[in-house]
Amino acid sequence: MTSTGVADDEVFRVETHGIDPIPDEDRHGGAKDLFWLWFGSNLTFTYVINGTLAVAFGLSFWSATAVVVLGGLAFLAVSAAGLSGVRTGTATLVISRAAFGHRGNWPAGLLNWVVSIGYTIVNTVVGALALEALLAGAHLLDGAPARAAALLLTLALTFAVAMWGHATVQAAERWMAYVLGAGFAALLVLLLPGLDPHAPAAQGAAGGFSAWTLALVVMLSGPVSYLPMPADYTRYLPKDTSLRALTWSGALGGFLSSVGLGVAGVAAATRADMTDPVAGVEGLLPGWFGPLFLLLVLGGSVTNSILTLYSSSLNLQVLGIPWTRARTIVVSAAVTVAGSLYALFLADFTESLLSFLSLMVIVFAPWGGVFLADMLLRRCRYDADALHAGPGGRYWYRAGWHAEGLAALLAGLLFAALTCDSELWTGPLVAPLGGGDLTLLGSVVSGLAYAALVRGRHTAPAPVSLP
Repeated sequence: MTSTGVADDEVFRVETHGIDPIPDEDRHGGAKDLFWLWFGSNLTFTYVINGTLAVAFGLSFWSATAVVVLGGLAFLAVSAAGLSGVRTGTATLVISRAAFGHRGNWPAGLLNWVVSIGYTIVNTVVGALALEALLAGAHLLDGAPARAAALLLTLALTFAVAMWGHATVQAAERWMAYVLGAGFAALLVLLLPGLDPHAPAAQGAAGGFSAWTLALVVMLSGPVSYLPMPADYTRYLPKDTSLRALTWSGALGGFLSSVGLGVAGVAAATRADMTDPVAGVEGLLPGWFGPLFLLLVLGGSVTNSILTLYSSSLNLQVLGIPWTRARTIVVSAAVTVAGSLYALFLADFTESLLSFLSLMVIVFAPWGGVFLADMLLRRCRYDADALHAGPGGRYWYRAGWHAEGLAALLAGLLFAALTCDSELWTGPLVAPLGGGDLTLLGSVVSGLAYAALVRGRHTAPAPVSLP
């Protein structure tokens, strides 16, 4: 693609770049942009739901809060992984070809697209339910018509921003962060004074080690789901952007929003029945704040969906669809519509959410372990041309497959599957290991296996070649 300058990445102008390397003359912005990106995109009610689930699993207020904080710290790894985008000027799932090979990268790319669409559906449904309640409360619409109209508006807001592309996504996240940040801060002020830190655990909850591990899996599901996409939002940054500034700026943004909303969920769960989290939290708030709360839920859902929908369009290009980013996003939007309709009208949403989050970690904890290990071993230095090259290129390996990377991934997947405790699958090692869900350790297994299998072959920096 021929560069036409920074104007290719302007607000309210359809972005022309896709997964092709961003040339030097098109690079712009700074590390501080990542604070607003990760802060705004994580001001989503999903974290409130996750906080309520920690209490539902049997944790006390302080234990649940500790798990929320641990989950937020995972944004250090997510943000640091963005350095790969600065170095190569391309998307994360292009860079992961170095770990898995061009063809070996394809299955993970497909699974990541499924997860991205899954998260888009989750947030779309949460936003649509909030808007439905708002429409019904204002006596404008009720029942199925209200739900359908709410879904249409939520999808339209998400699709419009994601279709315009990178610059518009960055601007939307920043401006929505200002509004949503103030609103959710007010929510915390209203919820925290009435919390009961000594409230008994939920009746019938597991408690103990099992509760800790289940809650940690849920809390980390958000950050882990971002591992295949941080470079998507750093690929436009100048090549001299520092790792320290990039890491701390993005990590602080994700930490503040995810932990703040997670604690709000924990506080709410000590005071009321959170079987329906939106209705449960709304019932704890003064009447005048009710409509504002529903707008916050809607806005937070849209900010997160924008990010996942945008990355899904790049993902489809990685999978080989020979379309522009603007065209591939239509495919993702169509699947999101179908999935949202199913979740809203045919399925039990809470049960579907738990199943999705737990099984997602089985795949992307091990994938993230291999990707991060490869990035560390190479000191984040890649041959950018070879990432896009075919047979004969540095990352083609054996017929397009990197056996060591795939073997390490399979080792992590096997461990995660054997130790997973989800709604749909319980691994045979869960009971012998004390009833805990150790899925997350699949990332450690895969990362160590990869380091052992490559035996230092990637420790020397590869040549960096940018067009």
